[in-house]
Amino acid sequence: FIFFFSSYFAEMATNSSNGTTTKSPPMPSPLRNSKFLQSNMRILVTGGAGFIGSHLVDRLMQNEKNEVIVADNYFTGSKDNLKKWIGHPRFELIRHDVTEPLMVEVDRIYHLACPASPIFYKYNPVKTIKTNVIGTLNMLGLAKRVGARILLTSTSEVYGDPLVHPQPETYWGNVNPIGVRSCYDEGKRVAETLMFDYHRQHGIEIRIARIFNTYGPRMNIDDGRVVSNFIAQALRGEALTVQKPGTQTRSFCYVSDMVDGLMRLMEGDQTGPINIGNPGEFTMVELAETVKELIKPDVEIKMVENTPDDPRQRKPDISKAKEVLGWEPKVKLREGLPLMEEDFRLRLGVFKK
Repeated sequence: FIFFFSSYFAEMATNSSNGTTTKSPPMPSPLRNSKFLQSNMRILVTGGAGFIGSHLVDRLMQNEKNEVIVADNYFTGSKDNLKKWIGHPRFELIRHDVTEPLMVEVDRIYHLACPASPIFYKYNPVKTIKTNVIGTLNMLGLAKRVGARILLTSTSEVYGDPLVHPQPETYWGNVNPIGVRSCYDEGKRVAETLMFDYHRQHGIEIRIARIFNTYGPRMNIDDGRVVSNFIAQALRGEALTVQKPGTQTRSFCYVSDMVDGLMRLMEGDQTGPINIGNPGEFTMVELAETVKELIKPDVEIKMVENTPDDPRQRKPDISKAKEVLGWEPKVKLREGLPLMEEDFRLRLGVFKK
């Protein structure tokens, strides 16, 4: 008993200087080192029935050495996004809320679960912050138990209304801790803190992606995000509602580029955080004009009141992603919007004449 505690404290003391322990997480499975049987890579995607998650699942399933497990509570996700994989022998779908513990054996965890649109995360702010904090704690606990590598999709919202432009990963942000968006912004900031604390204290392999505005097929049609709003409004023949003053900027990354960045980060050797987004910057008026030109030239553009704490500028500095991941976006906005329009036309039943 005395020997156990003295050796334990000796180990902790030798590592207290750098704030880490030497304990490394367990191997996910003895089969990983088997001479005779190479087991498949088992990958958990939380929030895998959502917009980005389902596109990630599509890419992961293309590799025949991957078994994919999706955990989703369908708050913003949909089984429709995964219908082509249901019944596939390498695919498993679990209805699960990440605020509850999950017991599975996996090698990789892509932790995407969280409502990402203001309409959804403001609808139940307490649930949003619980998803970010308790959900991330549960996934880190799972990673610790089974020795999995875990990737968190954090967000450009951790920069708040930035005073630095464009935003590098070294910028600590300008966030209102008690505003209506704080459940999401501060929730993701706490999630990043938890990731690094588990990494330093328990040796967990972590990856953090700070993802910027993403668009593409399978976005929720009425999710309140600007690209889906404009396309849905144009197809319905409604006015495009631009929040005042219209000069605020966003940078839009097509979903296939985003998925490529996440996979490179997961399989690379950098913990992050790393910005993943498209540095092409557009004002809201410019975006509305582009959607109008490409989809419905006779639609009008109408200015409406803005929401509180709406960031004025948003543009990623992706020099780190270029350097350490060899990643940069390929799809331009004018190429991506028509692909999204096609998907929305199908779902809304509005076809070209």
